[in-house]
Amino acid sequence: MLQPFASSDPFTIGVELEVQVVNTHDYNLTKAATELLNLVREQNFVGAIRPETTEGMVELSTGVCRSFDQVRSELQVLRDTLVRAADFLNVGVCGGGTNIFQNWYDQRSDGRERSEYLMGLYGALYQQFTIFGQHVHVGCPDADSALVLLHSLSRYVPHFIALAASSPYVQGSDTQFQCARLNSVAPFPLSGQAPFVTRWSEFEQYFDRMAVTGLVNSLKDFYWDIRPSPGYGTIEVRVMDTPLRVEWAAAIAAYIQTVACYLLDEKPVRLSERDYEVYRTNRFMACRFGLDGVCLNPETGHRGPIRGDILATLEAIARHARNLGAEEGLDMIRRSVSDGFSDAMWLRRIYSANDSLHEVARQQCQIWRGAQMPE
Repeated sequence: MLQPFASSDPFTIGVELEVQVVNTHDYNLTKAATELLNLVREQNFVGAIRPETTEGMVELSTGVCRSFDQVRSELQVLRDTLVRAADFLNVGVCGGGTNIFQNWYDQRSDGRERSEYLMGLYGALYQQFTIFGQHVHVGCPDADSALVLLHSLSRYVPHFIALAASSPYVQGSDTQFQCARLNSVAPFPLSGQAPFVTRWSEFEQYFDRMAVTGLVNSLKDFYWDIRPSPGYGTIEVRVMDTPLRVEWAAAIAAYIQTVACYLLDEKPVRLSERDYEVYRTNRFMACRFGLDGVCLNPETGHRGPIRGDILATLEAIARHARNLGAEEGLDMIRRSVSDGFSDAMWLRRIYSANDSLHEVARQQCQIWRGAQMPE
């Protein structure tokens, strides 16, 4: 049975980042998560550093935040705590949606009960799920509003994918995608978009029907791009790669927070199930081409570049950004989009300059620590 939708303060946010743990020899994933977690367990910080799917990844989670600056500060402390522990173990940590070198068939469960269950259920699909994403929770006033926000935000999914895209390389090859990470999510039978219902009572009935399939025990079994998290009283946006810098992750979170406030306050979107007729196409364009992708507005029929749509959205949400303390983060978004810059582009630029994917990964680790991105 689905748990009740908890009460939360509207438009508060929480950020989760799945982080790579790599060796400092060839920058492939290494089995050091448990040792890292043991080292940070007694340290004081807001939020959490937790195990994730395999021994080659950990998750950083903020507490409940109200502003861009709070998210950024909490993520910086979590990052610095993890980096100090990694230095002690002589391993590296970095962002990016995929590890450049890891082979999916080398991945094993971390031994936890849920990991063992999922490995047994999904087999090779789960082994290919060693990917690294940013998840953003947004507080909602009530359960019905959460579902309305979930479907309203679906139009902005191409924005979120393009802004965070940082996974062009998979198994040592350039995929030609800006975000290749989501290609590993698509084959799961419970991936994609949530069912088009806007009342929690209807959603509960849907969940009960799906539970009968045997694939669903909780909402965590749905790998939707956006899903409700009733235990937190939030909706969770899950399409982003983990950015190369925590500051950029905070800026993306601020953009999602502000768009969410705009959508529920001004209600500019007329929801329709027909929105999802072009959803997968728009999502593909963002994954493949990033900010240069072209998407279709399902309500107006307008077809235009994702880059221009983000800049127009920034103008529309400016008043809400001031109220939420998100202006600095949105200024970062505006400058980067105007310049046509992305993490995926930077990774390719480093490879072009050095002809070495190992050098790309080495610099990823340096950037994660706070180094400036070389031009």
